[in-house]
Amino acid sequence: MSKKKEEKQTVKAELYEDRVLTENSSGAQQLASVSSYGALQNDGRVELTFLESCYLLEKERLSLIKGKRELDSETFRRHAQRKEKGFWIKYVVYRDLRERGYVVKTALKFGADFRVYDRGIKPGEDHARWVVYPVAEQSVLTWHEFSAKNRVAHSTKKRLLLGIVDGEGDVTYYEVKWIRP
Repeated sequence: MSKKKEEKQTVKAELYEDRVLTENSSGAQQLASVSSYGALQNDGRVELTFLESCYLLEKERLSLIKGKRELDSETFRRHAQRKEKGFWIKYVVYRDLRERGYVVKTALKFGADFRVYDRGIKPGEDHARWVVYPVAEQSVLTWHEFSAKNRVAHSTKKRLLLGIVDGEGDVTYYEVKWIRP
C-alpha cells in the first residue's frame, strides 16, 4: 500500500529589513486566524515575526523572498541572528513550545519575550497563562533580574516560565510562583 504524501500549503512572503510580510491570500489569512501566526494587516497580508517566519520556513509552510532571491531557512536564520539579539535561544524555546501545541506570541508590553496560551486557546479568546523568558544554560541571572521577571509575571496575572536551553538545544522549563507564607 503506498501512502500519498500530503501537500503542505506554502504561503509566499517577502523579507524587508526588519519584518516579514506575506502575500494577501487565503493561506496567509489562515495562518493568522486558524494557527495564530502573525498579525493580520488591513490590506489582507500577515506580518510575521522573525521567530514565526523561521519556524514556518523550517516546516515548509512559508516561501520567503528578499528582492528576487528565495531564502532557505538557514540563510534566513543567519539574517535574523544579525538583526535580533539572542535570536537562537529564543527560537529554540519558541519552536519547542509550538511543537508541544502551544500558541506563542510576543510579550514586549509585558516585559517578557513571549506570552504562551494553553493548548486550544487562541489570543483574544482568553488570557495567556505564562510569560516566558528563554535563557541559555550558561547565562547568569542576578537575583534582582530574577525578582523583576517574577514581579512582571505576578503583576500581569500570569505565571513565570523560564525556558533554559542547554548546549544540545534541549529546553527545560521552570515555572515560578509567588507563595505567601
